[in-house]
Amino acid sequence: MSRKQQVPRPGSDLGGDDSGCPILHADMDAFFASVELRERPELVGTPVIIGAPGPRGVVLSATYEARRYGVHSAMPMTRARRLCPRATVIPPSHGKYSEVSRGVMEIFRTFTPEVEPIASDEAFLDVSGARRRLGPPARIAAMIRERVAAEHGVTCSVGVASSKLVAKLASQHCKPDGLFVVPADRVVDFLHPLPVAVLWGVGERTERSLARLGVRTVGDLARTPVETLQRELGRASGAHLAALAWGRDDRRVTPHVPDKSIGAEETFAVDVDDPVEIRRELLRLSERVAARLREGGHAGRTVSVKLRRPDFTTLSRSRTLAEPTDVARELYSVACDLYAASGLEGALVRLVGVRVENLLPAGAAPRQLALGEREAGWREAERAMDRAARRFGRDAVLPASLVRTRSEEE
Repeated sequence: MSRKQQVPRPGSDLGGDDSGCPILHADMDAFFASVELRERPELVGTPVIIGAPGPRGVVLSATYEARRYGVHSAMPMTRARRLCPRATVIPPSHGKYSEVSRGVMEIFRTFTPEVEPIASDEAFLDVSGARRRLGPPARIAAMIRERVAAEHGVTCSVGVASSKLVAKLASQHCKPDGLFVVPADRVVDFLHPLPVAVLWGVGERTERSLARLGVRTVGDLARTPVETLQRELGRASGAHLAALAWGRDDRRVTPHVPDKSIGAEETFAVDVDDPVEIRRELLRLSERVAARLREGGHAGRTVSVKLRRPDFTTLSRSRTLAEPTDVARELYSVACDLYAASGLEGALVRLVGVRVENLLPAGAAPRQLALGEREAGWREAERAMDRAARRFGRDAVLPASLVRTRSEEE
């Protein structure tokens, strides 16, 4: 677990009355790893790491058995393997995770329309309107957990509380595979023993600033005058953290938060200076981004390319199109132009990325056909590829240049 996720279990016997607790935070347990273990039951109970196995790979997920060795998401794979050499490393299957994520979110929406996904594996729910039909919040949380396990073979932990902040901390408190209620009148009892780093807005720099004031727990923060916090952290940040220390968080569950951008990037196993290889990766990333745009019902006008050198300096270039697009061929054409204009063509590159911004609902803007262009073209072909991918897997249909020969694979 990361520093921000470490929520020790308070000694008091919190739990019980959920009458003032309409907010749920549902968080899948070691999500990617759990999805993989459905097909590998022999690995259940053993350390498993999900991530690219190469020297540049990073950890995407790890079972709790691996986490006991200090392995956590975003850690370099080389370090994870040193910490836990006996772990089984499984390359990620993103299409599989997306499919389970969609199914889980649909389960949430059968209980309430007030669902705010904040990642592929977690969401806030407001069950205020569901109580008359389904019962108290804790009962709804239990039903959600049962359905997720029964229909998808993975587990989730659910926190039940009066606010988003406390619900999220409650779900972390009961991981893995748990349910925990923080009654509205026990919020302070729950929060004050916790380390101050669990609060939203407390990064490493803020934590160091608070430590200089002798503030190490949420309780210490609550007992510090607001004026002192504002002098140290700034007026807005000081007031924000002072309110959170007393459990005051009035943010509402906001369903259907629109995506601001959609992108994908890839770190090469070894630095690459071959323009042909880099363009092939730009094509692969353009295909992935376009598929995600179509899946979400989006089209975008601004295309950007990210290029990272071996010394980790990063260069970005972007172009805004006359019309929004969700077609990989169009994204790839722009990405290649941006790469050519970057000044790095032929230079060593460590990472490449493609991103689309200025998103609109697909079809919101009329599309002008070019002279001589057929009405049925690349967009329809790529949608046919989407249908094949959903049925047979993402690699079932690929552009010819992405199909590697046997000698390349070896």
